[in-house]
Amino acid sequence: MLHTEGPLLSIDCGDHTTTTENIDDVVETFVGGRGVATKLAHERVPFDADPLGPENRLYLSTGPMQTSNMSFTGRMNCTAVSPQTGGLLSSNAGGFMSRHFADTGYAAVEFTGACDELSIVHVTDEGVEFEPVPDLELATVPETVAYIEDEHGLEPEHTACIGPAGENAVRFASIMTTESRAFGRGGLGAVLGSKNVKAITFEGDSRHEIEIPPVQMDVHRDAATSDSLMKRQGTTNVTDLANEVDALPTRYFSELSFEGVEGINGDSVEEKKYKRGTCSACAFACKLPTKDEERGVETEGPEFETVMSFGSNAGVDDIVDVMKSNDLCDEFGMDTISCGDVVSAYLASEDEFGNTDLIFDLVEKIAYREDVGDTLAEGIDRFHEELGVENWTVKGLEFAAHDGRTLHGQGLSYATANRGADHMYTTLYSWEYPLVEKEEALPQGGLDGKAPFVVRQENARAFEDCGIICRFSRGTMTEERYEGLFDADYDEMLAIGSRVVELERHFNNQRGFDRADDRLPYDLPDFETALDEYYGVRDWNDDGTVPDDHVATVQSD
Repeated sequence: MLHTEGPLLSIDCGDHTTTTENIDDVVETFVGGRGVATKLAHERVPFDADPLGPENRLYLSTGPMQTSNMSFTGRMNCTAVSPQTGGLLSSNAGGFMSRHFADTGYAAVEFTGACDELSIVHVTDEGVEFEPVPDLELATVPETVAYIEDEHGLEPEHTACIGPAGENAVRFASIMTTESRAFGRGGLGAVLGSKNVKAITFEGDSRHEIEIPPVQMDVHRDAATSDSLMKRQGTTNVTDLANEVDALPTRYFSELSFEGVEGINGDSVEEKKYKRGTCSACAFACKLPTKDEERGVETEGPEFETVMSFGSNAGVDDIVDVMKSNDLCDEFGMDTISCGDVVSAYLASEDEFGNTDLIFDLVEKIAYREDVGDTLAEGIDRFHEELGVENWTVKGLEFAAHDGRTLHGQGLSYATANRGADHMYTTLYSWEYPLVEKEEALPQGGLDGKAPFVVRQENARAFEDCGIICRFSRGTMTEERYEGLFDADYDEMLAIGSRVVELERHFNNQRGFDRADDRLPYDLPDFETALDEYYGVRDWNDDGTVPDDHVATVQSD
């Protein structure tokens, strides 16, 4: 099977040493990306590691497709124990850094320990350099990438960095790459901050020659010629549909549709879009560079999830206000989904929905942990009782849009996902709206027969993250094309995805996660039966734990 190539580079931030290790057995079995990082983390990170302690390890990794010129491949993976969920978590970011990472020749890079002073770590194919940067303490993301470009001549696509939120251990701090793209979910920016690493740069000329089958050109051609609405509106093209079917969280999840949707929908975003935006090598170009000259707001986005979290969920009906919130999160380095939900929770507690001045102030206070921002920086799971609001999280992770109270299969997948209430773990919503052909669609309500589909989608998405191939390739990347690219049967790919999910679950089991954590803040019909069925399909224990013999099998593969 096609897989990434290269060794593991391990960087000890504490004593400024590096080692390289042959991991051919890992890449041959787990292909790349999330799979390789999950396997390494399961072996090398103590099960009782403090997410913000030096024993936690953070992994950056690519897959074989990052050596290609195929559309939908400008992405990277990041994995660590999450300070938000307390479990092993992988996050995925687009942009342009993945090719520069591949140019270093490494399959994965591991960060351990913690620097004595705030530093930039420069990774090249010739070695690693530590640069102390005390003057960048609490610098914003734009300030940090500007420094690196001015001092080292490296443009933002060479750089992954954190903003003030990461240094201040905000539990939903992100790692930003290409300045405006984020390893967003789970607080991995706080992990990098705990290692006293402000930024990482990648540069080299040692990309491995991996022969990618010619089907890549068919995918690239279809991406270029597609007339998908996503090319104009990105993910916000689904806003009106979500609202129409009562799947758009509104006013901190108290309602399912928003009367002000026309002010924040795909059309409103398209009106502010001023040029095409894309990721490395991708002809699909679904990104959203937007600006409003009258108010002086310029950003990339917002995508649909941010339209929900800082729009409908916050009671805001002006897309420029949502753009401003999006830009602040990028500047300070925070996940827009969690941050928006956190702000919406505070608005609910104070009956201040729609107060945009308060919203902008709260975003900054969270990043710097000032006043009430210090409380909000802990996330809803940790402060909900203090504020007197409902705990809208799963496993400590705030909810994405695509409301599971209407889209029941998506609700089940929020509950079972190892990283919590995240829509990208299965993208099951696509089959329930539906965004697929009618003959493939699932009914929105009910869970009958959906547990096996959730399992299959978790496995498929996990393999996608090994490849690494973008979620938005759906419809272009058929099973046959996967088989042609990776030179393997599609069921074999699903089996690899299953092993990744299982290793994540087993790691989290060792940290105390079980069936009690596969829970939702609302009731779904026949939920317990569906959960039993899900465990049965995976051949897990009834309490949501992975049998020891499963892990022994995976470890020996």
